[in-house]
Amino acid sequence: MSTIAYLKSLLKDKNVASVTPSSSFTIKKTTRNIDFSKDVTIIEYGPGTGVFAEFLLKHISPGSRLIMIEMNVDFVHQLKHLKDDRVSVHHASAEQVEAIALEHGLQKVDYILSGIPFSFLDEKVKNRILAATVRLLHPEGIFLAYQTSSHLKESLQSHFSHVETCYEIRNIPPMCIYEARM
Repeated sequence: MSTIAYLKSLLKDKNVASVTPSSSFTIKKTTRNIDFSKDVTIIEYGPGTGVFAEFLLKHISPGSRLIMIEMNVDFVHQLKHLKDDRVSVHHASAEQVEAIALEHGLQKVDYILSGIPFSFLDEKVKNRILAATVRLLHPEGIFLAYQTSSHLKESLQSHFSHVETCYEIRNIPPMCIYEARM
């Protein structure tokens, strides 16, 4: 989707942190360790207009699933236009991830991807989302997040035993990419 859609949402919604969708460089770097050779279940927090979804749907297998959780109603309407049986869109907060997973009959998932601006969240909300993320991931699962700064590392280290970061400067704004494992 267009930068214009992001700019409109940025003006209306204090939870939108970017002025433009993520670049293909950010998408590829963030998803580089997803194993697309097998059926996977991916939950995405804050998918925005669906640029990650478009990439993922080109790469995941027919038996894979993509569950997106988005709070911005305008983005939810755009995401609902993705016509793919592997996709489910929920207008909700990432705090509700475990209940949403249960609606889909899921106890554990392979990957959780997040673009939500954790720096905008209250510390308690951030920790509830991260704790739920840990509970929901398979032991070998990966939490993948992209943020505009390195502020999330300390919080991730309090929930995950292994956290790596890298940067993608070919994005507006540049992104810090996190990969967290148990």
